[in-house]
Amino acid sequence: MEELKSNEVVRESFDNIYLDLSKQSGKCRFADSGLGWKPSGGGDTFTLDGSNIGSAQWSRAARGFELKVLTRSGGTTEIIQLDGFQQEDFDRISKAFKLWYSVNLETREHNLRGWNWGKTDFGKAELSFNVQNRPAFEIPYTEISNTNLAGKNEVAVEFSLPADGEDTGTNGHLGGARARGKKTGAARDQLVEMRFYIPGVATVKEKKSKREEDGENGEAEEDGEDVEEETNAANMFYDTLMERAEIGDVAGDTVATFLDVLHLTPRGRFDIDMYEKSFRLRGKTYDYKIQYESMKKFMLLPKPDDMHYLITIGLDPPLRQGQTRYPFLVMQFKKDEEVNLDLNMTEEDLQKKYANKLQANYEAPISTVIAQIFRGLSGKKIITPSRDFSSHHQQSGVKCSIKANEGHLFCLDKSFMFVPKPATYLSLDQIQSITMSRVGGAISASRTFDITVTMKGGAGEHQFSNINREEQQPLEEFFRAKNLKFKNEMADDSSALIAQALKDGDLASSDDEAAGVRGSASDDDEEIDEDFQEESESEVGEEFDSAHESSGSGSDEEMADADGDEDGDADTAEVAERPKKKAKTEK
Repeated sequence: MEELKSNEVVRESFDNIYLDLSKQSGKCRFADSGLGWKPSGGGDTFTLDGSNIGSAQWSRAARGFELKVLTRSGGTTEIIQLDGFQQEDFDRISKAFKLWYSVNLETREHNLRGWNWGKTDFGKAELSFNVQNRPAFEIPYTEISNTNLAGKNEVAVEFSLPADGEDTGTNGHLGGARARGKKTGAARDQLVEMRFYIPGVATVKEKKSKREEDGENGEAEEDGEDVEEETNAANMFYDTLMERAEIGDVAGDTVATFLDVLHLTPRGRFDIDMYEKSFRLRGKTYDYKIQYESMKKFMLLPKPDDMHYLITIGLDPPLRQGQTRYPFLVMQFKKDEEVNLDLNMTEEDLQKKYANKLQANYEAPISTVIAQIFRGLSGKKIITPSRDFSSHHQQSGVKCSIKANEGHLFCLDKSFMFVPKPATYLSLDQIQSITMSRVGGAISASRTFDITVTMKGGAGEHQFSNINREEQQPLEEFFRAKNLKFKNEMADDSSALIAQALKDGDLASSDDEAAGVRGSASDDDEEIDEDFQEESESEVGEEFDSAHESSGSGSDEEMADADGDEDGDADTAEVAERPKKKAKTEK
């Protein structure tokens, strides 16, 4: 180690130092011109000019002692963390900072009680959580990606997520050190969200002079007296953090804004602010900022009601709302709603950056305008339904359900897409087989069927139920066009039914007997069976509909009354009246 001397220019060097939670250690050097750090494994060197060093702090950290440097450049303050120093290094570093940078090295002791209640302090570059007037932990503003009001007294703070394992500071050569907003991504485990419970109200002081614009008395305003106003403490914390962390402001000017857009997933109405590199969803409770690079799929789907369009955006990493993850955004627009929009972009930028991608003015249905602007800014292809599929009603999707959730299944050129909830994407390349089957045991009376999609590699199954029987043939034609393996179990059931009917030998009553075998909802006596034989064929199918149980119990009561009546004509009249009752049930 080289010693520090006041009469000549030298430098101080320290080994095994980590920069911003980097995976690799390196060598840190201080000189009169500034400081530098180079990873031990080789790579680019990080440097900081001495004139940009605003302040410095010394504290205990994970790998020993940490030197935290607060920079001052371009009107913003950022934090540089150097960890791995020994306690005896303090005097040498303190002298270097005092002599070369005219900065006093401040010693900070953290509170180690482990309490989870305290006070928050908004500093220049970080949010500090203090317990007994000592910091328990600090959060740099650059690491905060978003914040939301999770409740009346609760604020959720979300941290930046790295896009991939190679997303490092300088082309991956800073020993695994992360760039601005992604420092914590260097660790094996990463904190992604923190919530603060902030009860009560807070007092905000405002000077009377601020109310000059309201036309109030100016004489009292010159006194500069403060006016105290009470506001929700959680709201005040949220507003302050939004301002300090510059959430939503760092993206620059908005290119386009769409107000009060209905979202089916996540449910609610959001304003959409579109920037050059990202877009923002602003709702009453939640606020999201999403990078275009997180968009993996963009689909424009006409809803089968001939009234709406759905825009579905696939996200990776998914959108988070507390413990809930949303890998897809689903927006709904009216088909006939048109918009006239001028982009907030100069003609020069439009021609230079987005030639043949964006237009200066749009006048078209709102779903088309949003889709074209998203495509121009993100470069993502717009996926539309396949031309190889057309439903029985000439639509691009079919109505079905996943468990109890109703929605629509769209057939795309390379995938299936179910929306709105749970939004499910199935790539055709990953499908092993498709099975078509009827619901329950009432085969002849069933008007719907199910589709079970089995994925390759043991990735599980997806079942889409309650599909209208009319959509069977269009779906089978689509499966053949895409060379998908499918099995129609309904045809096997029909063959078994015909074979059973032929064994009976009585073609006139074969339908009744087959229906009795299939239904067998209750073991009735022979008198009820004889009564069934007297009824018309149209009544047989009705016995096995959804109201079978109630209609069957009614027949038992009528048969009991018939047995107690000695007049044979009464039996005939009652049998004649019974179809009228069942006709009402059928309606």
